Formats: sequence, structure tokens, C-alpha cells
Amino acid sequence: MTLQIGFLLFPGIQQLDLTGPYDVLGSLPDVKLHLVWKDLAPVTSSTGLVFTPSMTYADCPSLDVICVPGGSGVGALMEDPPTLDFLKAQAATARYVTSVCTGSLVLGAAGLLRGRKATTHWAYHDLLAPLGAIPVQARVVRDGNLLTGGGITAGIDFALTLAAELYSEAAAQLVQLQIEYAPAPPFDSGSPDTAPRHVLEEAQKRTAESHRVRAEIVARAAARLG
Repeated sequence: MTLQIGFLLFPGIQQLDLTGPYDVLGSLPDVKLHLVWKDLAPVTSSTGLVFTPSMTYADCPSLDVICVPGGSGVGALMEDPPTLDFLKAQAATARYVTSVCTGSLVLGAAGLLRGRKATTHWAYHDLLAPLGAIPVQARVVRDGNLLTGGGITAGIDFALTLAAELYSEAAAQLVQLQIEYAPAPPFDSGSPDTAPRHVLEEAQKRTAESHRVRAEIVARAAARLG
């Protein structure tokens, strides 16, 4: 039976949060991928790429996998009742409920992280606990049928982990080879633990305002969740 995999699409999405896992999961046999949004109008990513939804919330079938990417637009999603209702309805029947990067904050706002281990982008990791999650610092975190990936590029690791769950390790390894995923970055600055101090401080400055805004949204979401 064809696996139905849906990615939430929204204005301000971080394109690699979407396209990394999309390429991995789209390389598996017998899958149908959906880009789901409230309407079918094109949406623009945080870096300017334009995506076209393939179906609306109302038209979306019951999904085997629901995935929420992150991006600059997650704040609005965390306070958008149609989106939160859609996620809760899909999560009730999905085999796997998943996210990449700050998409986990949207799952949290929908009440889907309470009492469960999860991760997100390092700059917003402290916002998980107020939403009831058990924060874990890792590239990929699994808690039952909940799989969350860390920041942006961790979406590929997440998708390969999920591919092994859906099919087999051999199938996931074949996809990994096909996409030549053999990371060998030129700098060891991909984590706050390894980045030079001046680089980390600059990154923290750049995320300070979005963190402040998201912290306020998280506080409202936490109050709403009780």
C-alpha cells in the first residue's frame, strides 16, 4: 500500500528543512508526497524560493507520516487554529508524527509534545520545555511514534532514520548512497559546542530577536495548553 507522507508548507518555511527530507523520503518506493497548506496559492520560503502546495488541509487524506518543517514563519503557525487543528487531527491516526528544526515548536503548540522527548534548533532549544516537552540535545530524537530532527541539515539525518523505520536499514542506506550523503564540512562550526566563540556570539546576536518573539508566543501557547 502506498505510504502517504505530508509536509506542512507555509510562508517563511526554511527550504532545506523541507527539501532535504523530501528528497530522502521521495527516493523510497511506493510513497506519495504531499505539500499541504490552507490553500493552493504559492508560498515563499525564508530565503526566497517559491513553493506551490499540492493540496489543502480540507483535501488531505489521513497521512502515514506528517512532517512539520521549521523556518521564520513558525511563530504565526503556533497561533493559527486551522493549522493546529489539522496537526492534531492528523496526529491522531498517523504512524509517525515528525518535525525538523523549529517545526517541533509548532507540534508543541498543538499539544503534541507533552511528556515526550524532542529536539529542535540549538538557538531555540530552551523553548521546548515550556511546551511540555522533554528536551534532548541530539540530531534526531525518537519517542514512540514521534521523531524530531535538530536544526535544518539534521532533517536529512531525520529522514534517513525514518526511512529505516518505514522500510529497512538497507533501504535507507541505499538512499544515502544515491544522494551521496557523506558529510565532510570544511569547518567544525556546525554546533555551539565546536564553533569558535566569536562565531557563536555573532549567531546568538542574529537569533536574539526571533528568540524573544518566539519566547512570547511559546508563553502564550503554554498558557493556552494549561
